[in-house]
Amino acid sequence: MSVEIKVPILPESVSEATVATWHKQVGDAVSIDENIVDIETEKVVLEVPSTVNGVIKELLVEEGATVGEQDVIAIVEEGASAAAPAEKAEEKAPEPAAKSEAPAETNSEDADKLSPAVRKMLAENNLSASAIKGTGKNGRILKEDVLAHLENASSAPAASSKSAAPAKTPQAGERNERRVPMTRLRATIARRLKEAQDTQAMLTTFNDVNLQAVIDLRSQYKELFEKKHGTRLGFMSFFVKAAIEALKRFPAVNASIDGNDIVYHDYYDVGIAASSPRGLVVPVLRDVDQMSFADVEKNIGEYGQKAKDGKLTMEDLVGGTFTVSNGGVFGSMLSTPIVNPPQSAILGMHRIEERPVAENGQVVIRPMMYLALTYDHRIIDGKESVLFLRTIKECLEDPARLLLEL
Repeated sequence: MSVEIKVPILPESVSEATVATWHKQVGDAVSIDENIVDIETEKVVLEVPSTVNGVIKELLVEEGATVGEQDVIAIVEEGASAAAPAEKAEEKAPEPAAKSEAPAETNSEDADKLSPAVRKMLAENNLSASAIKGTGKNGRILKEDVLAHLENASSAPAASSKSAAPAKTPQAGERNERRVPMTRLRATIARRLKEAQDTQAMLTTFNDVNLQAVIDLRSQYKELFEKKHGTRLGFMSFFVKAAIEALKRFPAVNASIDGNDIVYHDYYDVGIAASSPRGLVVPVLRDVDQMSFADVEKNIGEYGQKAKDGKLTMEDLVGGTFTVSNGGVFGSMLSTPIVNPPQSAILGMHRIEERPVAENGQVVIRPMMYLALTYDHRIIDGKESVLFLRTIKECLEDPARLLLEL
């Protein structure tokens, strides 16, 4: 029985998606709940699993195609088994003379039923389906068959290539270009960042912070902390907890604009900007004011791994009342981060650098970091932004304030 594989229910506010990667081709066996294809939306990548055990009968859309919710994208033949290897098929053939004709004849009949990936490879390499021997079910051409054909062609004897036109070699000073379509996620990031610049009165204020006390505290307790909680004690938990203390003192920084209203949030959901192979993502830590240092570190670590693996869900990304971005992990010394709407502010962290500073009339070397707060000036005044950063600075330079909530 043929079973339709459909695009799953898309997240709220998402109307369409892009077929990112097919993990199965026509003739491949699949088991129930095994991932067939990745579907990329504006915010997350969704896996589309098989609902039955069987064999891929047909792929209805190509990689890069735009699909909508509940669109049929593949057909699985339930209960079928994958085709036997080509070698076994050849051993069972009774007449050797017929072997060279059967695949070509079958390939000709099924030329219009090739998988999207195979058709794309044939077109890109100017190949004819009849020139390739298929090893799939009923002689169907698979992606591996095309790759094998290209490999054999490239390793052909040099004598046969002498009469061919010489390959084009790059000339000195030649400048090549490549045109690659934006992924849906990257296009959405670009659109939202531009919208933020166009709609908000963004301004950035700066301060610096001496992290010697934080570094000393980490050095003293990091081994005991990791042994007890099973996670490393990093810098992010100090900055997040310091930001929460500052947000409590200056509610406007934790608020947002909705039309002509200011919405003050009495909860603290902090987005942590993270880099992923598909672009910038901002998973959200919820109710951070109720978290311990260990909870913050564990959640950030889990989100970071999920971002690398492309496993973030829509629930991980929605919401957020404030964002922290750590460009320092890439070596950034100073930046002006862009607010993530509808939020009103974002804190930018940068690299820690030893610099000479004056303390008690003496010049000493201290591990310093520049902090940047970009904010929407329509809702946050300059005084509030400066005092907000100063609060973070005070909490980090005297970490006991965080424990005593001073």
